[in-house]
Amino acid sequence: MDIRSLELFKHLASSLHFGRTAAACHISPSTLSRSIQRLEDQLGSQLLIRDNRSVLLTAEGKKLLTYADQQIENFASLKQSLNQSQTELSGSVKLYCSVTASYSYLPPLLEKFRLAHPNIDINLDTGDAAEGIEQIKSQKVDLAIAARPDDLPSSIHFQTIATVPLAITAPAINCAVQKALQADEIDWANMPIILPEHGVARKRFEQWFRLRYGGRPNVYAQVSGQEALVSMVALGCGIGLSPIVVVDNSPVKDRVEILPDTSIPPFDLGLCCFKKKLDDPIVAEFMAMATQP
Repeated sequence: MDIRSLELFKHLASSLHFGRTAAACHISPSTLSRSIQRLEDQLGSQLLIRDNRSVLLTAEGKKLLTYADQQIENFASLKQSLNQSQTELSGSVKLYCSVTASYSYLPPLLEKFRLAHPNIDINLDTGDAAEGIEQIKSQKVDLAIAARPDDLPSSIHFQTIATVPLAITAPAINCAVQKALQADEIDWANMPIILPEHGVARKRFEQWFRLRYGGRPNVYAQVSGQEALVSMVALGCGIGLSPIVVVDNSPVKDRVEILPDTSIPPFDLGLCCFKKKLDDPIVAEFMAMATQP
């Protein structure tokens, strides 16, 4: 039972989809299937329940997943401890951030880190910035660039790298939303609002709306990711709260406008990880570089 097989099984236990795991791990589905079959043969137990639509872990599979987590972590720790005797760090690190962060905040940090540590592989995954903390908590990544939540878990280390201003964005095109905003008395109760599904920006907007206009906003749509939110605003679907950096880097920035005087406080954007991960020299070095000018 080798580490590679356990890593494949762990990924499959998370994705519950042979095709996605095979693609992510750069192997064919048949190779993945053979690897899982060998594990089942070695253990003499069925690890997965398969049908045409889904994959489910059996009770035995759940036990192996616990074992796999321990062995993979132990192997990584051993490998890292052996590398500590070398003058150069080597290994890999998994990083998560939003698409906007990948070209607004990450490039100078990656450039500096790669120059200092060319033997470290950086695996980058992008998605909704609001998912950054969850990506850390679920141990899918080592590091994430995320907005600091009001209720940051005590187990998470958060290093601020930027303060991000927020603004209400509206469509700049001739549409019903634009006409409603030009009225002498804006009907905020019926104004269509586009909100993130969750996260700091959503909480900021709900608090601002409640304090300024009372009640609850008229939510037209809930989207995953600020980039998608700005696109929907540009299409004339409603107004929304966006980090200004997302608007400035959006391909549709000429089709949206920022409403004045919203008085919504900014949020802290930072690099975060589990505090226990700071014992990993690679993670610690990456985090240290985030604090350097």
